Amino acid sequence: MNLKIIFLILCVLGTLLPLSQFAPWVFENGIDVPLFFRDLFSTKISGFFAMDVIVSAVVLFVFIFAEGRRLEIPNLWIPVAATLSVGVSLGLPLFLYMRQTKIERKTKQ
Repeated sequence: MNLKIIFLILCVLGTLLPLSQFAPWVFENGIDVPLFFRDLFSTKISGFFAMDVIVSAVVLFVFIFAEGRRLEIPNLWIPVAATLSVGVSLGLPLFLYMRQTKIERKTKQ
């Protein structure tokens, strides 16, 4: 199986798995931002995971823009929007898919 297919599978999993946890919370609580942050940091372990994901997202944005500019990858806003709307679990494999596509096109030239 090639890398692009693996990255696409990871995009699907990276969307479905987090949303399977988030959607029921939204159905139960609505869009209650203060409650969301209270729940997000309600325990030390959930705070640990939240901070890990926030730092990972910042690192991912730096990587997207640095590597994206270096390889001249178009539409860098797409993995950024994916990260902000779903999470690193979608943004990272999506950017890696875009990066691999660009690398494969360059090697064919």
